[in-house]
Amino acid sequence: MVRGHGQKDSEPPTSDLFDAVKAAKSDMQSLVDEWLDSYKQDQDAGFLELINFFIRSCGCKGNVTSEMFKKMSNSEIIRHLTEQFNEDSGEYPLTAPGPSWKKFQGSFCEFVKTLVYQCQYSLLYDGFPMDNLISLLTGLSDSQVRAFRHTSTLAAMKLMTSLVKVALQLSLHKDNNQRQYEAERNKGPGHRAPERLESLLEKRKELQEHQEEIEGMMNALFRGVFVHRYRDILPEIRAICIEEIGSWMQSYSTSFLTDSYLKYIGWTLHDKHREVRLKCLKALKGLYGSRDLTARLELFTSRFKDRMVSMVMDREYDVAVEAVKLLILILKNMEGVLTDADCEGIYPVVYASNRALASAAGEFLYWKLFYPECETKMVSGRERRRSPRAQRTFFHLLLSFFVESELHNHAAYLVDSLWDCAGSQLKDWESLTSLLLEKDQNLDDVQESTLIEILVSSVRQASEGHPPVGRITGRKGLTPKERKIQADDKVKLTEHLIPLLPQLLAKFSADAEKVAPLLQLLNYFDLNIYCTRRLEKHLELFLQQLQEVVVKHAEPTVLEAGAHALYLLCNPEFTFFGRVDFARSQLMDLLSDRFQQELEELLQSSFLDEDEVYSLAATLKRLSAFYNAHDLTRWELYEPCFRLLRKAVDTGEVPHQVMLPALTLVYFSILWTLTHLSGSGASQKQLLSLKDRMVAFCELCQSCLSDVASEIQEQAFVLLSDLLLIFSPQMIVGGRDFLRPLVFFPEATLQSELASFLMDHVFIQPGELGSGHSQEDHLQIEQLHQRRRLLAGFCKLLLYGVLEMDAASDVFKHYNKFYGDYGDIIKETLTRARQIDRSHCSRILLLSLKQLYTELLQEQGPQGLNELPAFSEMRDLARRFALSFGPQQLQNRDLVVTLHKEGIKFSLSESPPTGSSGQPPNLAFLELLAEFSPRLLHQDKQLLLSYLEKCLQRVSQAPDCPWGPVTTYCHSLSPVENTVEANPQGYPRSKKRRTEGPSRQQREDISSSQEESLQLNSIPPTPTLTSTAIKRRQPLGGLEEMEEGSPEPELVQSSQPLSGNQRSRLSSPQHFRTLLNRSGPGLGNRLTRLSLMEEDEEIQSELSEEWQDTDKHSSSSEHGLDLLDSTEMNLEDDDLLKR
Repeated sequence: MVRGHGQKDSEPPTSDLFDAVKAAKSDMQSLVDEWLDSYKQDQDAGFLELINFFIRSCGCKGNVTSEMFKKMSNSEIIRHLTEQFNEDSGEYPLTAPGPSWKKFQGSFCEFVKTLVYQCQYSLLYDGFPMDNLISLLTGLSDSQVRAFRHTSTLAAMKLMTSLVKVALQLSLHKDNNQRQYEAERNKGPGHRAPERLESLLEKRKELQEHQEEIEGMMNALFRGVFVHRYRDILPEIRAICIEEIGSWMQSYSTSFLTDSYLKYIGWTLHDKHREVRLKCLKALKGLYGSRDLTARLELFTSRFKDRMVSMVMDREYDVAVEAVKLLILILKNMEGVLTDADCEGIYPVVYASNRALASAAGEFLYWKLFYPECETKMVSGRERRRSPRAQRTFFHLLLSFFVESELHNHAAYLVDSLWDCAGSQLKDWESLTSLLLEKDQNLDDVQESTLIEILVSSVRQASEGHPPVGRITGRKGLTPKERKIQADDKVKLTEHLIPLLPQLLAKFSADAEKVAPLLQLLNYFDLNIYCTRRLEKHLELFLQQLQEVVVKHAEPTVLEAGAHALYLLCNPEFTFFGRVDFARSQLMDLLSDRFQQELEELLQSSFLDEDEVYSLAATLKRLSAFYNAHDLTRWELYEPCFRLLRKAVDTGEVPHQVMLPALTLVYFSILWTLTHLSGSGASQKQLLSLKDRMVAFCELCQSCLSDVASEIQEQAFVLLSDLLLIFSPQMIVGGRDFLRPLVFFPEATLQSELASFLMDHVFIQPGELGSGHSQEDHLQIEQLHQRRRLLAGFCKLLLYGVLEMDAASDVFKHYNKFYGDYGDIIKETLTRARQIDRSHCSRILLLSLKQLYTELLQEQGPQGLNELPAFSEMRDLARRFALSFGPQQLQNRDLVVTLHKEGIKFSLSESPPTGSSGQPPNLAFLELLAEFSPRLLHQDKQLLLSYLEKCLQRVSQAPDCPWGPVTTYCHSLSPVENTVEANPQGYPRSKKRRTEGPSRQQREDISSSQEESLQLNSIPPTPTLTSTAIKRRQPLGGLEEMEEGSPEPELVQSSQPLSGNQRSRLSSPQHFRTLLNRSGPGLGNRLTRLSLMEEDEEIQSELSEEWQDTDKHSSSSEHGLDLLDSTEMNLEDDDLLKR
């Protein structure tokens, strides 16, 4: 280190720069000026103050004294400071939380920038302060202490950035000096001033010397810090380096915008950390955004273009957004670089779920396909109104892209992606409607449907101001300006479309696919404009077209859209309500009369042709769709529909397509009647009449559960589930006790049939799903959604107490096997059930395992049961159940102990055949029970071993032939399995650095139960402030973050499997006392044991009675079942329950 000379010895000053920068209250320039004044008075003291500022900014409380400064080298000083550094905390000023540290990094960078700026005409070329500071920062940047490395790298890079700006100024001064010198020299002999030429030469020489010094400092910082730290293991350090080199290239492109510097950004594009990749892309955006700089990027682009294009599919959305924006700049400023193949990889992103990414891809699509053809000319600096021809070209291109690309089925997402960059074109509803209403439009059927969808999507986007369903925005709401634009657009689109909507409906009335979205346009109108603009005649035309559409079509989408459109207009607050209500009555009269006439024909005739059946079904569908949105009680549709359904159930002569809407009609009739009676003025007679109707309909639906047609069964199940939930005890909550007569409790037979239906229609193995694009795949997906709806309805009945909670075992036992299809529903049901009654929920989990085990035992027999694949699936299910208890051992202690005891009783509930040395048939259940052992505390394991010992004493067992399930279970309860009890609360424990780890074979021998227990503990934090310096040059691929720490040596050693002799001794009843004594004496242990042993004696007496009569054995929890223990379920539905 170069030392100052001629200065007196001094200690570090008490006034610290660090406190001033941290407070950020004073002006940074005045702070630097004060330091400069103190430095000029005493170089060593001033420089020591600067050094100690950087040391304290690293979080180190040590100081560099004048004696250390004189006698020690940089490496010795850093070593000394490292020894004084407090490594217990991972926080330092750049990462410390709290408001006082929030702005420290900005103040710190501002100080470095101001320091260089104030010194650029004086101390910067002194040689002493800057050279020594750069030397110190270089040494600190290679430190093993992360705080030193991070802070010094930030300081060095900001110092380099400031030096680059000084170098740029020097370059400009040199160019200016050169021009002045040339101008002076080119003057005539009489006008030339030799003194002027000489002074310019002197100035030129001085500038050259300064530039060489600056370049030397920059070279030292680049080679000493950047080259090593741009691949540091800490992503924050890598991000700093990339961000700063990007700024160097933009500000001083003549020196830094070369391939020798660009390669560092190119290499780091592959970084695995999001923030680093983001900095790379932002740096490149600054370069590609200037046409002047793109000429120097051709080689870089050819080398790294593929990587930049692939980053569009980055797993981090913000990185992918920046990648697309970068490609937009390349598209604009480097023509022909992006090939069609490159662009085709970006087009599908317009349908991404993240709106920012989709919007960026939409902008790319706009500049690539639409802008060249629809470019707007500028007139007098203003944008001229786009010509109708340009607008038509835009929509034709949009149609071509959507239809021909075949990337998606819904144009709403494409419209939303283009909204930010092409919103004005998309809101040109005049051009859209003129295209649709033209006679010679040259559009095929698919293009017409797509154009209508684009119209509806643009109207919805303008009216509601939010993206379509499923697209994530990340914004909370609209700004006042956006709300004003939204309100104006809503008025404009309403005024334009109200007169044209009847014309559009008239033109496309025969096509259901086009009429349904057109009817949806009414959702986005400002309907008051019908009154304020005197547009009632257009309302009349719309109502006429609506009636024609309803009478003409029977498709659910059209009918639902029409019913909802009429519902929007039937608002009593509108002045035109009377007209709309009259039109509605006319339509309902027409449909009701037609239904009564067709129903009489059906009831009186013994045979109906297909046309009559279709007409009746269509009429019922229309009435059902309107009954959903409108109160049709005065048309008295309940009685005729119920008669129709009664005949269908009794005779089976009614076609299925007629039954489906009839069921829905009766259901809506009951709900509308309930709505009328929900007021406090309902009489007892009215309530009982509704109750009779509801019960009769439930019985009818129960009969339909055994129908031949699956769609009838599923519809009956859905309606039953809804009605049972509505008329459950929940309906009297909230001061509605007067509705108590309506409360309905399903009988056991109905509960049993609902459970049987669930087994037959939900827990079935579907066929293999293909790529998802074929018609069969779409059908399978729809069927899966339907099955999920059925399961959700059943689970709601369980959670609201309509069905017995024990019936949940039918659902829980399929948790693992159908996890991919219904895992989220079953998990939520399990969570809610545990919130309702934790103890009952744990018994249901055990019951689920018992049922599966009993079914497998009846099918396969007791021999080799635990070797079957089905048993392995049960073991996985038990492990998943065990994990659902979570890490709160103390909270779940009683539940888990009870579960183990009940499981032991079940495994020994049947004795082996008399005179046989074989094991009890249920003994293999202990292997399933072993999966719950990691949830136990150490003392409970000891008590359960004692309990098992007493239970086994009742069983005759050959001493030389141990039972495998007993061995497995005992091993799970033995002290070697004690992997969680040391930390019962689930708090993370600090890791210990190991010196000798177990061999690979030993690690593989750790049992599955131990692995599960290890998963309960939180992952301890990475040791702080450990060495991450890269001492040797490594390839970029080695930049993966490393986690230090390993399992504790004691834990690994205790996880060794037992030898054969040990297992034999352990499995014998004589060995249990030896195991129990291992834990050692302890008052708490003895008290716990005494408190539980009394329960053991009571259970033991119960067991003795069970052994006396083996024909009457059963588990106590099994006696509580009322629907799964029936003979019909056991004999007929075993296969279904097992699936």
